[in-house]
Amino acid sequence: MNVTIYDVAREANVSMATVSRVVNGNPNVKPATRKKVLNTIERLGYRPNAVARGLASKKTTTVGVIIPDISSIFFSELARGIDDIATMYKYNIILSNSDQNKDKELRLINTMFEKQVDGLIYMGATISEEHVQQLKTSPVPVALAATIDATETIPSVNIDYEQAAFEATSHLINNGTKHPIYVTGEEDSVVNELKYKGYERAITEAKQAVNEDYVIKGEFSYEFGVQAANQIIQLKDYPKAVFAATDEIALGIIHGLQDNGVKVPEDVEVFGFDNTRLATMVRPTLTTVVQPMYDIGAVAMRLLTKFMNKENVDEQNVVLPHQIVKRNSTKQN
Repeated sequence: MNVTIYDVAREANVSMATVSRVVNGNPNVKPATRKKVLNTIERLGYRPNAVARGLASKKTTTVGVIIPDISSIFFSELARGIDDIATMYKYNIILSNSDQNKDKELRLINTMFEKQVDGLIYMGATISEEHVQQLKTSPVPVALAATIDATETIPSVNIDYEQAAFEATSHLINNGTKHPIYVTGEEDSVVNELKYKGYERAITEAKQAVNEDYVIKGEFSYEFGVQAANQIIQLKDYPKAVFAATDEIALGIIHGLQDNGVKVPEDVEVFGFDNTRLATMVRPTLTTVVQPMYDIGAVAMRLLTKFMNKENVDEQNVVLPHQIVKRNSTKQN
């Protein structure tokens, strides 16, 4: 049988309001009374009902988090940043995996609202008009993490993806490859589009015309990276440098090239994007763009707490700094 706040109040011979104050850490309770209530709570094994408290306060102290792939090193690091800040501000997390499926994403958003979360953090590759409409009409604050909607009306935390891709491609060009190959996923997302624009800008500023044969599109996966490596070596006089849209693709490219007897970086340089833990696990270690995944998650959660608590927000679209970390998959010039 569930022990209720009424049972605790009766056993401790105090009002339910007093029990509530003790449970919620209100200092306006006499020490002797607090001790008596706490002892009664321990003896009866009482656990406060979060749902009941939410109904009373109109707050559930829960935040919904929707991520595309719970097994991804990239998104798991983002989720860790969210969870740490949520814990700091005494919020609980409801985490859901969307599998990058549009119908599931839209359904999960509705499910979160039905659970009466106080706020929602959304991560997804493609933000369609349906996504935007659903999120804009949300009954609670929403923030995007490592995700951009084309209208830029939904608060978000990201890096400058175009500039980061420009710097990565320029690094390979400066190392001697006039037109590096770009390997990316096919998904139609603002982030993906910005990365391509950065790559394109670096090529054109190097006074080259973009050769679409050197742009290989598929999936954001290790397996596709291996396939891309096989495609690259089939190209006649293929460029000796590759920029990959993610570290995971880059690892597949490195291993695919090595399986075909191509040395990295002596024969072909490989540049990644994200700086996940994978970047230091591969040999040679991966030169990559540092996208501060943990910080993006943490800042997104802090931004959301400000909206939930109706604090003043100066900038709702936050752009965090990125950097390039040079390792052994590119030549050290």
